[in-house]
Amino acid sequence: MSRIAETFARLRRAGRRGFIPFITAGDPDLETTRALIVELAHAGATLIELGIPFSDPMADGPVIQRASERALKHGVSVADVLAVVADARRETDVPVVLFSYYNPLLQFGHERLCTESQRVGVDGLLVTDLAPEEAGEFAPLVKQHGLDLIFLVAPTSTDARLQMIAERASGFIYAVSRAGITGQQTEVNAAAERLVRRVRAVTDLPVAVGFGISTRAQVAEVWRYADAAVVGSAIVAEIERHVNAPDLVARIGAFARSLVPE
Repeated sequence: MSRIAETFARLRRAGRRGFIPFITAGDPDLETTRALIVELAHAGATLIELGIPFSDPMADGPVIQRASERALKHGVSVADVLAVVADARRETDVPVVLFSYYNPLLQFGHERLCTESQRVGVDGLLVTDLAPEEAGEFAPLVKQHGLDLIFLVAPTSTDARLQMIAERASGFIYAVSRAGITGQQTEVNAAAERLVRRVRAVTDLPVAVGFGISTRAQVAEVWRYADAAVVGSAIVAEIERHVNAPDLVARIGAFARSLVPE
């Protein structure tokens, strides 16, 4: 059983739900990213999504786009992101999922990526623009190296597609709360709950809901019907807001704690 599967199994036994924060690696710098991984783990993260910066993040809204731009100005690479995970592993064993577009991973090399991810303690990969039917060469390598391959599903996904994704995914299913790009919203679309029900009809894998979740109330709402809530843009916006603060890491830790219902 993978570390992600074990983590969700413990939550289920305890009757609890998960909190999954997202940050962009290298924003504002790699040293801070390492500190944020450890701080978010201490703040109660079930697992952490670590974004690999990319020059054309088409699924992301302006907040995460700007984070990628800031990281890329420092030349942050896939190798740098893996090194940060290796360093953070000295202080935390909270699962880490690399959240990426396919191009940087392809350039890095499938075999090298999987070997290095396993070595440094990465637990899973979520490739936003890699369709499951196009992952033929990549998926077996991911599994061979003990990594979970996580796929996105959306309210527009057909039942047949949900079934196919359920058969090929591991770790958990990431349910997108709405069509469109990442970013904060005033309320979680009711389509998200319907989507989770549809996913549960075809798999026993945990279901996490993301895109647009930015408040404790929204996390609590998602917890009512899903196994975990993903918060990305709100945390990245908080990093941007306090980027020059000497206590940035502590501020982000406090903000993360404020998102988790009692």
